[in-house]
Amino acid sequence: MNWIKNLCFLLCLSFFVTCSINQPADNSSGIPFIDTGIDSAKWVTIPAGEFLQGQHKHKTTIDYDYEIMRTDVTNAQFATYLSEALQKQAIQVADTGIFAFHPGEPFDNYKHEKEIKAGDWLLMPLGKPGARISFESDSFRVEPGYENHPVVMVTWFGANAFAEFYGWRLPTEIEWEKAARGSDGRVYPWGNEIGRNQANYYSSRHLFAKLFGKRTITTPVGYYNGKKYGDFQTLDSPSAYGLYDMAGNVWQWTGDDYKDTHLHYMRGGSEANYEYNLRTWARNNASPDYYGINVGFRCVREKKPEMNAP
Repeated sequence: MNWIKNLCFLLCLSFFVTCSINQPADNSSGIPFIDTGIDSAKWVTIPAGEFLQGQHKHKTTIDYDYEIMRTDVTNAQFATYLSEALQKQAIQVADTGIFAFHPGEPFDNYKHEKEIKAGDWLLMPLGKPGARISFESDSFRVEPGYENHPVVMVTWFGANAFAEFYGWRLPTEIEWEKAARGSDGRVYPWGNEIGRNQANYYSSRHLFAKLFGKRTITTPVGYYNGKKYGDFQTLDSPSAYGLYDMAGNVWQWTGDDYKDTHLHYMRGGSEANYEYNLRTWARNNASPDYYGINVGFRCVREKKPEMNAP
């Protein structure tokens, strides 16, 4: 009879181990919230004028002032948008994700071009690994600790819908690049060299993981601002105009609609990229319905007219 008891014990043990392996990791506890001291609600004015564009630094002029967000849009900001948009019935929530109507884009019938027709398009998936926003009990919730991290897993449609909801838009590539590099043609937003304490990219991402004991993909917006976190000292690394995270952390969607292609371009590089992808002229592209754990965005708007003193 002992062999029967032993067999039952082994079968139960095997079942327990198998179930344990197949269970997803529990990340519900989130991570500690880090206040970087950088205001994600702030906008920065980019003045009209000439700047050096691209790797070969050709002179380009933008003949108008515009304002751009100081940081990427955060999870908290995007969750607020989703709540407001849901109240106004501007979005629809399904089991698989969040959708909204898009009027479509011009179709040139070019080779490999995908037609973007009018209809409901995905803004953000729900329940996917890496997503920090969930929909529970008829409300949107941000995973604890990630409130001031850049929103990720957002499609171009999602970024564009956010911007249009508030009367803003996504930056053009030229607007983005000028905001990132200033007028002196620098390689990175802060200068011509890069170090591991200046941005969240492939060579530095393990330092943040060490701080929390697990890999978080993103860092809070404005994290590399000269503050010391634990035993990790950052360098203050804004762009010439005072923008943060214009290199690394997450790729940023831009708003250009190029002829003969349905693809939309991103700028800035991410935590998964090497130094060369963080250069101010580097670019990437994807279909507008693409989403990823290291893709986010920021917005631009027309410069508000200054009020004359009475």
